[in-house]
Amino acid sequence: MPTARLTVNPDFTVGPVKRRLFGSFVEHLGRCVYDGLYEPGHPQADAEGFRSDVVELVKELGVSTIRYPGGNFVSGFRWEDSVGPRELRPRRLDLAWHSTETNEVGLHEFASWLEKVGSELMLAVNLGTRGTLEALDLLEYSNIRSGTALSDLRAANGRPEPFGVKMWCLGNEMDGPWQLGHRSAADYGKLASQTAKAMRQLDPSLELVVCGSSGAHMPTFGDWEREVLAHTYDDVDYISCHAYYEEKDGDLGSFLASAVDMDRFIESVVATADHVKAARGSDKTINISFDEWNVWYLDRFQKVEKIEGLDNWPVAPRLLEDSYSVADAVVVGSLLISLLKHADRVASASLAQLVNVIAPIMTEPGGPAWRQTTFFPFSLTSRLAAGEVLSVSLDTPHYETAAYGSVPLVDAAATHDQSTGTTAIFLVNRSQHEEVTVTADLGAFDAAILLDAQTLADPNDVYAKNTLKAPDRVGLSRNKTAEVREGSLTVTLPPVSWTALSLG
Repeated sequence: MPTARLTVNPDFTVGPVKRRLFGSFVEHLGRCVYDGLYEPGHPQADAEGFRSDVVELVKELGVSTIRYPGGNFVSGFRWEDSVGPRELRPRRLDLAWHSTETNEVGLHEFASWLEKVGSELMLAVNLGTRGTLEALDLLEYSNIRSGTALSDLRAANGRPEPFGVKMWCLGNEMDGPWQLGHRSAADYGKLASQTAKAMRQLDPSLELVVCGSSGAHMPTFGDWEREVLAHTYDDVDYISCHAYYEEKDGDLGSFLASAVDMDRFIESVVATADHVKAARGSDKTINISFDEWNVWYLDRFQKVEKIEGLDNWPVAPRLLEDSYSVADAVVVGSLLISLLKHADRVASASLAQLVNVIAPIMTEPGGPAWRQTTFFPFSLTSRLAAGEVLSVSLDTPHYETAAYGSVPLVDAAATHDQSTGTTAIFLVNRSQHEEVTVTADLGAFDAAILLDAQTLADPNDVYAKNTLKAPDRVGLSRNKTAEVREGSLTVTLPPVSWTALSLG
């Protein structure tokens, strides 16, 4: 049996656990909003038409900031369509996903839903087909208390108090040729800088996110970040990263190592941002908003689900409804480990998306809602990670992958909350066939005791899923091998597994 050794010491830290690391993403795409969050005719719909069963699952998931309303959708979005009396709101064609947007759920309704789940709004502005003036109008409508045309319009529309949105995205994936309004790094950087400066004239306290690359695979990656930041460095707080992973051609070994790619992506963007900082002689540091990440079987969408036709614009079609396996959940857990390990520079992250669309929560119209396999590592990490992320020392065997070369068999992250005395350790075993025993040195902690140990795995089928017919097929189970003796923790990790341990 392979073995790995971990040393955990509360004196060596990476950075604080920021609640925004556990954000999510809601886009007007497929059934994320309609038939997902919102289904007025459902037996569990509340007075506003929102599904209360979904509200409870979102609260259990533990999401913090939620990015809205896109995504690719935002680059063709007219925010004015989403406010005012519903019966007067126009139906629009959404070119991003070849659908019809009814605007039945808009800014006011979504803000009300956020209050139900206890999450913060992260609002994206359209810099694809619109620009600085429209962004200023949305900011005035959202954040000015009263006394102007747009703030008074918000009050007339039923919201006397401002929305108070602090975090704003300056467009979406503007490096992508698929994006409405796609432009060069120089052209986007100039527009983003102009818009950011204008928004700060209205509210200097805003936190602004400029578009980085929509993936490390993009041919402009690196150069895009450098040139965009050359224009916007003094105007923004964060640069975005987006990354999606899927198992390709049956290469499970590479897929399980997806977090290695995320590590390299983050470190490359940090290096580029710091290069611009040094070149400018600035004392300001730009951090990362990893505001889209997940497992997404994009190839499947391109080949099977893509909607086409001049007269074919459905409302809330079933799009990107990936059904996630145990292996997918293990990858999601390992990507969370990667985000934690870079907590010194990753200040915000959004799991894309929240309901039905490549999501941890699924619903059936008129029927139940259930947890996908990916729900469990996210919800448990969100609940346990607190205080400071620790800089752990890990000695582990490696294995060879076709995509990333030699990679660690085990990956790990740990957090410690001094105020409560609790510690959390997160582990992933990428071996497809062998258990791994991990020994963790806890000598730096005073009389550590094991509170709980939960593992997500399936010894019989790493492709097992939770479905409408079998919603509880996969879940967490107590890892009975975990024990603490004389300042040392030992635990055996099953093949293709993710484990969370809590200590007090």
